Amino acid sequence: MRWNLRLTAANKGIWKASELQRGLAEHGLVISAGKMSGLWSGQPVSLKLEDLDVICVVLGCEIGDLLIPEPEKVSHPGQAEETERAAVGAGTAAPKVIPKRRDGRSLPPE
Repeated sequence: MRWNLRLTAANKGIWKASELQRGLAEHGLVISAGKMSGLWSGQPVSLKLEDLDVICVVLGCEIGDLLIPEPEKVSHPGQAEETERAAVGAGTAAPKVIPKRRDGRSLPPE
């Protein structure tokens, strides 16, 4: 998912994080400056569903305006195996595994 808060806010005429922060506070969602900065400029690690409701009310938007799906980033079963087979088929050898002793030293040659 891609977080799209800034563009959604800009489309509603809100250009600064502090403007949105005030609007959220008016609706009962008090956010610290640090958390607001993270929401505004980055991708939030976690966000309560109740907070998303307030953000949508303040911005007059739908959840689909804030969260943009990116299905192309989802790996599919067997995708890693296909990529590995394609690399080997293209003449790229898999990295050689060199066994080592538990103390980190190499084993003597056979």
